[in-house]
Amino acid sequence: MEMRNEIKLKAMCIFQKGGQVLVSKGLDKVKNETFYRFLGGHIDFFETAEDGIRREIKEELGSEIENLKLLEMIENLFIYKGEKCHEVDFIFSGNLVRKELYEQNPIHVVEDTYEFDAHWVSIKDLISSRIPLYPKFNYQELFKPKS
Repeated sequence: MEMRNEIKLKAMCIFQKGGQVLVSKGLDKVKNETFYRFLGGHIDFFETAEDGIRREIKEELGSEIENLKLLEMIENLFIYKGEKCHEVDFIFSGNLVRKELYEQNPIHVVEDTYEFDAHWVSIKDLISSRIPLYPKFNYQELFKPKS
C-alpha cells in the first residue's frame, strides 16, 4: 500500500440550533469505530479557508452561510482506515441561509462521488463522548452558553 505523506487542509463549520449541532456520521471499518464530524471538506489549492467552507456547504447543503466566524485552527494527526493522516482543520461557526434545513433531520447530502446523511445531534451527547467527535478538541469551551 502506498503511503501518502501529505498534510491536508480542511474547513468545517459548526451550525447550532437549540442545543444541537449538525454533523455527519462516519465509520472507520478497520477500528470498527463510528464517529461524527462537522460538515465541510478540503480546501482547494489557492483557495482561502473561508472560501473553501462556503463552497463546501454550498455543494453539500445548497446553502450560503451567514455570520461566518473562524473559531479555531486544529492540527489533527490520526489513524483512519489503518493509515496515518495529518490535517490542519479550520473550524468555523455560522448560520445557514436556507432556514428550512434547521427543520430537517436527517438532511440527505448528495455529492459528486458519494452521498451521506447529516444529523442534528445533541451537544450534551457529543460532549459526553458516547460517539467521538473529530477532530479531537475540547469542544466544551466552544459550546459554553454565551453570557
